[in-house]
Amino acid sequence: MSEEMEKLIKAGEIAKQVKEEVIKLIKPGTPLYEIAEFVEKRIVELGGKPAFPCNLSLNELAAHYTPYKGDKTVLKEGDYLKVDLGVHIDGYIADTAITVKVGMEEDDLMRAAREALENAISVVRAGVKINEIGKVIEETIRGYGFNPIVNLSGHIIQRYKLHSGISIPNIYRPHDTYTLKEGDVLAIEPFATTGAGQVIEVPPALIFMFVRNRPVRLPQARSLLNYIRKNFSTLPFAYRWIQDLMPEPQLRLALMQLEKAGAIYSYPILKEIRGGLVSQFEHTVIVEKDGVTVIT
Repeated sequence: MSEEMEKLIKAGEIAKQVKEEVIKLIKPGTPLYEIAEFVEKRIVELGGKPAFPCNLSLNELAAHYTPYKGDKTVLKEGDYLKVDLGVHIDGYIADTAITVKVGMEEDDLMRAAREALENAISVVRAGVKINEIGKVIEETIRGYGFNPIVNLSGHIIQRYKLHSGISIPNIYRPHDTYTLKEGDVLAIEPFATTGAGQVIEVPPALIFMFVRNRPVRLPQARSLLNYIRKNFSTLPFAYRWIQDLMPEPQLRLALMQLEKAGAIYSYPILKEIRGGLVSQFEHTVIVEKDGVTVIT
């Protein structure tokens, strides 16, 4: 086995273990902040690094919510919590997600996304077009009477690049004709919803990513950019991870200037357009000639 493959498999093992361990924290009254801190610290304890901030998106929020210091959000019985976590070892990334209904059993909304993931994985092998994956996901979710989220998708992962430019759709689209190759690393992540099947961006952005070096006037923005580049490279980072670097108003201003200059990119929270409940399940897989290896 190549060194790259070993690192990828190890990242997957850590992601799987943390995903299993976090379930015991998911109960009424637990603060989201506590869950995120547990996930990210545990990844490090097990020998990995977070590939992105732990996403903890509740109910109608589909993605990109991560708690900040001082966040008072706590879990309530019946909440749909999506835990999306990523691990990297030397830039080799494993990405995985589950949905838990707080204090309750799995229901059809969760089953729809989980089965869509299982069915999608069963058709993946070298030579398959990605629209075939989208077709299976869409059919499974609609079969349960829910809608797939059309503007969220899985993605092909490369070293230090969570989204390498090719998306794995959650619906059938004739023009998605990329053909999978042996060795491709895919994150497949179906989202099912009781809503219209579309997400919109809502403020605030709590996750950011370094894009490129740009000249900025504000000294705080310059020092923040250096810190970001040195500590996070091209992987997403949380507002929470930089919250103590400078007073809040200065930090917000510096981030705003960096984003305006095109030095960083922000990920606003994604919410179902009609306020529909959302479930998500995700695995990272390595494409093989006759199937896949699921690493998470």
